[in-house]
Amino acid sequence: MPTEKGLPIEIKSSMEGDVGRINQDHDSRTSEDHHGDIDSPEKTPSKASKSPQKSSKRPKTIPVKITLLDGSEYETAVEKFARGQSVLDMVCDHLNLLERDYFGLTFYDTDNTKNWLDPSKEIKKQIRIGSWHFGFAVKFYPPDPSQLIEDITRYYLCLQLRDDMLSGRLPCSFVTHALLGSYTVQAELGDYEPEEHGPDYVSDFRFAPNQTRELEERVMELHRNYRGMSPAEAEVNFLENAKKLSMYGVDLHHAKDSEGIDIMLGVSANGLLIYRDRLRINRFAWPKILKISYKRSNFYIKIRPGEYEQFESTIGFKLPNHRASKRLWKVCIEHHTFFRLVSPEPPPKGFLVIGSKFRYSGRTQAQSRQASSLIDRPAPQFDRSVSKRYLLPRSVDGGRSGLTYNNYYHYFDGSYNLLKQLLKIKHWKALIHTVILLLALGNR
Repeated sequence: MPTEKGLPIEIKSSMEGDVGRINQDHDSRTSEDHHGDIDSPEKTPSKASKSPQKSSKRPKTIPVKITLLDGSEYETAVEKFARGQSVLDMVCDHLNLLERDYFGLTFYDTDNTKNWLDPSKEIKKQIRIGSWHFGFAVKFYPPDPSQLIEDITRYYLCLQLRDDMLSGRLPCSFVTHALLGSYTVQAELGDYEPEEHGPDYVSDFRFAPNQTRELEERVMELHRNYRGMSPAEAEVNFLENAKKLSMYGVDLHHAKDSEGIDIMLGVSANGLLIYRDRLRINRFAWPKILKISYKRSNFYIKIRPGEYEQFESTIGFKLPNHRASKRLWKVCIEHHTFFRLVSPEPPPKGFLVIGSKFRYSGRTQAQSRQASSLIDRPAPQFDRSVSKRYLLPRSVDGGRSGLTYNNYYHYFDGSYNLLKQLLKIKHWKALIHTVILLLALGNR
């Protein structure tokens, strides 16, 4: 029986009482997988003699495309009945990533809603229509990134956080944007060199959704003070500041409260958060939650009585539909198990099981840390990709403008600095792509 750190064994109650009709989410072989097992003895040899090549027939494969955190794409192929874990392992092997328990694969359903690929289930049961196109992303944000063992793991966490900042999922103040941006520049360009970088060497970088000239000047001012700081040290400093942000690692879900007011429910390493108009109005830590359940489009949490309360209380929320309610419930179960339990609880066995059989099947954070402590290899060498840049010159208000005669020279002069930076860090692929883009624009 798994136990919870600093908490009585309450995880079981948080997983009971869920809707029985969601048992369809769990792995079971269909009858077609067993066709031929009950043929008569007389029939079997005749089949084998007529078509002996059937036994050596290659399993059908399906192409898979994964968008990585640096924006590049990794393409492979898997068997038709492959589970999600096999694709995740392929991606992590491709990236030379050992501390992989914090990461996952996302996909979008027919309603354009993001879902996490369940590693324990067959992919074809999760994606009924469309191509198998996934996004590699951080699923569980470590509360203390300094406990990660390898620099390469921290690097991919930095890439995820930069994307979170640009998309607005991780709101920052001007001061924080400038500080994190300066560490990004140090990690990519190294020490400031006046002869090499020029006056506007960060103007192509993208630090914030609404980037201003004032922000860029502050980034350059901070960056010039980091002489001697290695890329790995810059990323450690980046993460030490990013983890303090209030929305760090919060997975948001649209909902309504009991009065029908629009709110956001956020799932994090510490518990369930409630936001209204971008302000946090309530917080329920995992130890305070006794039970999590859902019914149709309603999501419920049962709260442990407070110091001066006698009875437990149940709070309900209305989500857009049944699938959204189920999605939130699964995310809560996964986060609670990963961050609070020493080991995951096995799914219930048998046919007469009331409620869902779903359980988080991966390693917990405690198990991941234990496995990471046993890593015994030289620090892997890897190329830090160029972060997202403005491909065209921007107008005064920060928007992208077209390439006209008046800004033609300015654009190519700035791109020349970018080429020098790419050459310095030996990012050959980005260098070639930039040259091709410049040649194409020059012929217009």
